[in-house]
Amino acid sequence: MTEYPLDGTGSVPAADIATAWDRELPGVATSSIGVITPLWRVAKALADERRRTLHRLGVDPATLDLLSTLRRAGEPWTLTTRELAERCLVTAGAISQRVARAERDGLVTRTPSPVSRRAVAVTPTDRGHEVVERTVRGLLAHEEALVADLTAGERRALGDLLERLAGSVRNAGEPG
Repeated sequence: MTEYPLDGTGSVPAADIATAWDRELPGVATSSIGVITPLWRVAKALADERRRTLHRLGVDPATLDLLSTLRRAGEPWTLTTRELAERCLVTAGAISQRVARAERDGLVTRTPSPVSRRAVAVTPTDRGHEVVERTVRGLLAHEEALVADLTAGERRALGDLLERLAGSVRNAGEPG
């Protein structure tokens, strides 16, 4: 029997996990283990890296999501809270909390929306622009280093395959 370190690094090769399940539950399909297990490991490692990097850069993920969504919207970098909730994939309550926290920190302003009397428009302040641009530059430089071992072609191919898999997973969750 092969011994593996118990250091939480996911040292057991996915193929060994599949082989063990083939032995323990003959006839059960195990080929997904070779895809899903490495993806889970990479996802966890990337989440940990992003959390550490954002901590080092002094920004929490929710604030970065809010500021990035506003910045990517293009000039005048203003969205309603409803648009923000939709684009950030969070509830109206969650976006309200994010906006209130960012406003308290001097990163955004809220004004009545010209689109609707009931809507609130959110715009980054000069400080908000500085924070998001500095953070995104630092984060993307770090993440570029994480994928540096892959060629441009490998990155495109992997990205395409992951997008396809993400679509498949999304569709599997839809009522049919």
